[in-house]
Amino acid sequence: MHDTTALLRSAASDYTPADNSRFPKLHRRFPTTAYLRQHARSHVPSFAFEYMDGGAGGDGGIARNWNAFDAIELVPRYGVTTTLPAVDIELFGRRYSAPIGIAPMGGPSIVWPGADQYLAAAAQRARVPYVLGLVGGMMVEHAAEIAPDVLWFQLYRCFRNEHAIGFDLLRRAQAAGVHVLVLTADVPVRTTRPREVVAGITSPFQPDLRMFAAILRSPGYLQSLWKHGQPRFGNLKPYAGDTADVNEVAAFVRREMAGAFTWEEIGRYRERWKAPLVVKGLLHPADAERCVSLGVDGIIVSNHGGRQVEGLPTSVDVLPAIARAVGGRATVMVDSGIRSGLDVVRAVALGADAAFAGKAFLWGLGALGAEGPLHVIDLMIDEMRAAFGQIGARRPAQARSVVIRHPGALHF
Repeated sequence: MHDTTALLRSAASDYTPADNSRFPKLHRRFPTTAYLRQHARSHVPSFAFEYMDGGAGGDGGIARNWNAFDAIELVPRYGVTTTLPAVDIELFGRRYSAPIGIAPMGGPSIVWPGADQYLAAAAQRARVPYVLGLVGGMMVEHAAEIAPDVLWFQLYRCFRNEHAIGFDLLRRAQAAGVHVLVLTADVPVRTTRPREVVAGITSPFQPDLRMFAAILRSPGYLQSLWKHGQPRFGNLKPYAGDTADVNEVAAFVRREMAGAFTWEEIGRYRERWKAPLVVKGLLHPADAERCVSLGVDGIIVSNHGGRQVEGLPTSVDVLPAIARAVGGRATVMVDSGIRSGLDVVRAVALGADAAFAGKAFLWGLGALGAEGPLHVIDLMIDEMRAAFGQIGARRPAQARSVVIRHPGALHF
């Protein structure tokens, strides 16, 4: 396994929601991410909400992700004086303020123009991991300027010409100072998300009068669009050509990216990448074991948020089995279905070192624009402190000793 002890270590962050002077006012209006989602529905153009909120098929995978978390019960123990829990953690030799991070997302600027910059700035301020998505709108070099202390970078499989583009992106990420590289394994084929299709989010993108009218009815969105311009594939545009427009870059991406990383390919990336390497999208302990044997430092258990195939098992239901298989030899993380600090606490209690959220941050962007991502982090940290304190855990790791009822746990 890659030796993380040589990585730069930073002092523990003491960031709390109180550090954001806007938190009390926003908390009165949006005390949970569900309120952000409700407001986002009417605050952004309809196509933007369908993009942020929808999934594969009939959204069954999304619903099961949420229901699986809701079914998990933690049994508190009393009789011990507790102080306000500390929620800071260490991942790969760096200190973060809480076991929550921003998951990689494709095209967040469709939800709110300039989204990548706002996500990165919020993560840097709160000191939580920010995973820049390969098909986001911001170049990795720019992201490193905004979020130098917390930047991770996600790659899909760019297989042509012996991974020439993938390896060049790896080189750029290393030069920019990215702390963790995340290889995404759970998109072996392209699938359809019906709500996006009906809303007009297609490739090639062909906006119609209905979409223009929806933008005009959302003045905040229009203002941000005027400021940041049309969403584009920032990291991949240099390879498609300086004169390529958005649709030409999209077509280039479709040609270049296909299939899931093979074990041999993961090994090649491991050899080239000199910092921590994570594989995202695993749902079987044997696959996690194989990654560890290749020198992978971390696993993100994920079903792609229910956006690929709705018939996959939920991430949280396979998390305990994967944590038992490789915990202690690799950092185990999880995404898909995280909506609250309580969900994060549930994940940590089941063996995760950290959890990542995607949709919750998109709801925050849709409801509050630039202010949304930091408010979501503040909400989750506030909820985490309450939940850890309620079950008697002074530190996140102590949550693993509580009694848990997990009816959906999958046994292999």
